[in-house]
Amino acid sequence: MTPELSPERDSLDCFPALLDRVLVLTGPTASGKTQLALRVAEALTDRSVTRDETAPKALAKTAGPSIEIISLDSIAVYRQMDIGTAKPSAEEQRRVVHHLIDVVQPDHEYSVAEYLTAAHRCVEEIWARGNRPMFVGGTPMYLKAILRGFDPGPPADETFRSSVMEDVKRYGIEALRQRLQQVDPLSAARIDASDVRRMIRALEFARHVGTPISHRQHQFDVERSPEEGLVFTLQTPRAVLHRRIAARVERMFAAGLVDEIRRLKQNFAELSKTARTAVGYREVLESSEFAQWQSLPDNEPKLTEPDWSVVAEQILFHTRRLARRQETWFRSFGEMRGIATHTPAESAKANGVPTDDKKAGRDASVEMTARPIEQLVDEMTNVIVNHPIWKQAR
Repeated sequence: MTPELSPERDSLDCFPALLDRVLVLTGPTASGKTQLALRVAEALTDRSVTRDETAPKALAKTAGPSIEIISLDSIAVYRQMDIGTAKPSAEEQRRVVHHLIDVVQPDHEYSVAEYLTAAHRCVEEIWARGNRPMFVGGTPMYLKAILRGFDPGPPADETFRSSVMEDVKRYGIEALRQRLQQVDPLSAARIDASDVRRMIRALEFARHVGTPISHRQHQFDVERSPEEGLVFTLQTPRAVLHRRIAARVERMFAAGLVDEIRRLKQNFAELSKTARTAVGYREVLESSEFAQWQSLPDNEPKLTEPDWSVVAEQILFHTRRLARRQETWFRSFGEMRGIATHTPAESAKANGVPTDDKKAGRDASVEMTARPIEQLVDEMTNVIVNHPIWKQAR
């Protein structure tokens, strides 16, 4: 069922920040968010149960809240997009309650406002059950909206956007920037000179609201201290991320990524822009190899499957670039509590943690040792159970 915008919410209303009501676990792609979130949720559930070894198991009493996970991923909302999104598996979703996964079809352009409407509703319902919501994922725009609030502005005006795009084709991007400079100089200074989409949105906002978007959204740039919230970000060495990303890309192709995309093209006349430009999907969809593969009838034996190595390299490159962009975004949030997933090898040796010296010698950037996940779980749960968000009355 597709979440609808709340009928009582005016399209120009702002979504308030949720920093005081939620837990957040974020980090770059392939940093290990899913597994850590599951372990933390299960650990907190264990802590919240009063155990009386002499009483029947059925009489064990829950003394505190449990965690319910809300996906913080702009692609995981799409059904039938499983292999390329690294969604939690069905078994993982049975271990801990999950929300906002598989909620819309891939041909639906799911807006930030739709996501926030559904997310705020989930938060209210989870608190009403006496539990606590934990947002898990790495979509920066969603994250900022959860931490600091969001002004959705007016609905998209496709006629206006098409008209401005025609002007851009005719007169160039610099003319667009100068036009925005006259209407909203603050936005013109902030927005990258090549970001046509955001410049058009700023013009659209001013046209329909009568106030520059920069005047409406300045409150969303105010950050708060890490101690005020429970916002954790995984900090993983770049070399480790690169190895994990490479392994993930290999698994995606082995699991049938191309066949999944072929089925999407068969089932939907047009994928949404967000769906078709997602890393892993865009590279396949735009490749000549896929055009050739897609043209084969379903009942024809595919004896000469294309070589996907070039496409895989593109996905690898773009996923690494995505991880770097995410890291840059996360560093801009002062609300974060960093969770280091690795320690220097020498420090690890001193603490009796085994290291791979041969591998470390081949690549100095790999002289890091993964911390046991139990340490990460303890680090997070010890902070959470002593924080007012967790300790508030049910």
